[in-house]
Amino acid sequence: MIVVSGSVSQSSDSAASARTLVRTRLRVTERLGEMLLAAAAGLSVVVTVGIVVALVVPLFTFFSHVSPVEFLTGTSWTAAFGDKFSWDKDWGVLPLVSATFLATGIALLVAVPIGLGIAVFLSEYASPGVRKIVKPVLELLAGIPTVVYGFLALTAITPILQPLLGIPNIFSILSAGLVMGFMIIPTVASLSEDAMGAVPDALRQGSYALGANKRITTLRVVVPAALSGIVAAIVLALSRAVGETMILAVAGGNVARMIVDPREQAQTMTAFIAQIAGGDAPQGSPVYYSLFAVGALLFALTLAINLISIRLVRRFRQVY
Repeated sequence: MIVVSGSVSQSSDSAASARTLVRTRLRVTERLGEMLLAAAAGLSVVVTVGIVVALVVPLFTFFSHVSPVEFLTGTSWTAAFGDKFSWDKDWGVLPLVSATFLATGIALLVAVPIGLGIAVFLSEYASPGVRKIVKPVLELLAGIPTVVYGFLALTAITPILQPLLGIPNIFSILSAGLVMGFMIIPTVASLSEDAMGAVPDALRQGSYALGANKRITTLRVVVPAALSGIVAAIVLALSRAVGETMILAVAGGNVARMIVDPREQAQTMTAFIAQIAGGDAPQGSPVYYSLFAVGALLFALTLAINLISIRLVRRFRQVY
């Protein structure tokens, strides 16, 4: 009995030692993974802080010559005209802001209904074979360079729309906004489809058990249940449209003015940054510092959109 007990004791000690060794290895691996994840998160914070510092420091020079009230409420922007080293210009940024949101609104009018329609089809109606073909092709559209979309708007869409809508110029916010809407369709469709696919099948089966058909189940059960993801997709598309540069720089025009008719040309914030940053602003000139002012305003608008999206997602989120 003593020998057996000793054998059992030795095997127990060996098993305990093996478990301790395995746990130690797992702890080291987990600790290393945590450190890598923390480093990635910290890097994003450092980059964001660096962007803020790079934008804020030149703002003191700009706003030492230009009133913030004039900058935010003025309706005339002549920064790119005349002497580049003269502060005697109109610095009202509203023409750039209005053109930005006009183009963004047109893009969302195109992207949201079409993108949601594609998402509903892929999630609720398409067969697995069709979904495997359509979704990769859809996501491939997101990889097309935006400058290609810009030349498409300039050389194909605008010539088609000119005789139909009476567009007076080769540049127009309307054509740029329409093409930008098609550019962000993959963002709305793909993320919305993922949100609808995450809705539990039990909700669908319960709706069918109550006598609802496919259409009613989709519109009254699946879409409301996936609303937080759909809202996040739309806001992400909105953020991308607000920050889009090349389409608007190529096809939207470079005349900073307040417009209501989208058939006219205008200049957005990103288009102004692209135009001036291309070499038209000597370092230390007023136009050079205006780039940072417009960039900071664009950064603030994007931040506000993201904060609003977080509130909306939390408001409509459903946990299953």
